[in-house]
This record gives sequence, structure tokens and C-alpha cells, in this order.
Amino acid sequence: MTAVVLDLTVRDLADADLAACGFAGSELHLTQVAKELDRARGGEVDYLAVCTKTDLPVAIGGVDYLPHPGAGSLWQLSVHPALQSCGIGTVLIRAAEQRILARGLDRAEVGVELSNPRARALYERLGYVAYDEVVESWDQQNPDGSITRYETTCAQMRKELSEGN
Repeated sequence: MTAVVLDLTVRDLADADLAACGFAGSELHLTQVAKELDRARGGEVDYLAVCTKTDLPVAIGGVDYLPHPGAGSLWQLSVHPALQSCGIGTVLIRAAEQRILARGLDRAEVGVELSNPRARALYERLGYVAYDEVVESWDQQNPDGSITRYETTCAQMRKELSEGN
């Protein structure tokens, strides 16, 4: 077996990147990401892109500093499906944790759907611990373009951060 090594960088997601981020979700989702980039310009959130050598995003995700006082909340994390299980999600999460620490905060929070055991296993491997379950909902775009309200139960997880972890 031959291993493929990717030269990855992490930077702020830009409006110009959105055209290459169809892997992350529907047109409705990307419209929401564009709104979050406005919040990033205002300092309320960080929105990151993990990029290949050609500077194309292969993973994106945000850190929202408003929902949990004293913590950064990871959300909208997505890795290109063809590159999942290659360590790119870990790169994204570690970069997000560094952003949280850079703001002087020492805790990261994330919600993960109970129906997504692969993502939960990743967070657990990275030191996140479940402490609650909550029902969450958001609008989603169906294949026919219609919008429906999606409801799911999420495990709330947290990790205490320090420069060494």
C-alpha cells in the first residue's frame, strides 16, 4: 500500500472559498456559512479552512464564542467525504482549539448528533467528554430544494484546554 501525504495549511475561511466548499453542505448551508463569515469579521467567531497545497479547502469549521461563556464552541465542522479518516478533522479541531486558547479561554465545547458515532469517537480520542444530551434543530435543504426543519438529539461534549494538549 502506498501512503499519500497531504501538505495542509490552516487559515481563515474567505468568501471566495465558498464556491469550493460544496462538500460541506447544501446551498442553504453555504448561505449560512457566508453569514458566519460576517460574524467572523466582527470577531464573534473564527471560521477556519484546512487547505491543500493548491489552497483549496478540504475541511471547514467554526468556533463560536457566544453560546458558552468562557468557552469556544466548535460547530459546522466538515471534511471532504473523499478525505475523511485521514486525520484532517484532527488538524481542524486542533487549530480551532489553538484559536480558543489564543482568546484566553481554556475550554472547548462541541455538540455531536447521537446518530454520528464516527464523529463522537473522534472527539473522544481528542479528549472530549460527554456531559449532557440536548435536542437541537435547524433548517435543512432537501434534494428537491424545499426547506424543512431537522431535529436531532446531540451529545454535548467538552474539553479542558491547555497549551500542552
